[in-house]
Amino acid sequence: MELEVIPWEEAGSPIERLVRQRLEAEGFDVVLWHDEPGAGYHPHSHDHDEVLWVVFGEMTFRVKDRDYLLRTGDRLMLPAATVHTARSGSRGATYLIAQKKH
Repeated sequence: MELEVIPWEEAGSPIERLVRQRLEAEGFDVVLWHDEPGAGYHPHSHDHDEVLWVVFGEMTFRVKDRDYLLRTGDRLMLPAATVHTARSGSRGATYLIAQKKH
């Protein structure tokens, strides 16, 4: 997996149930997560590849010296061992967190 933001290019806003179905069809286990406005995460990494798909609000991820802004509908491909921080936007953020099934 490569670090990548995939912007939402479909009509309308994403529907959580349908986004979940897409991720599950791609072989992912999926959980829904919500962060209050301005919530933040200190630098950390994961031992697995992760996909984060914003279904409402905004999140900014920082990797090294670069910010990756995800708006409603955007998808982040986050490779294992990538040290990153995250902060939700002024309206908070609701997003799906997905990792490959074992």
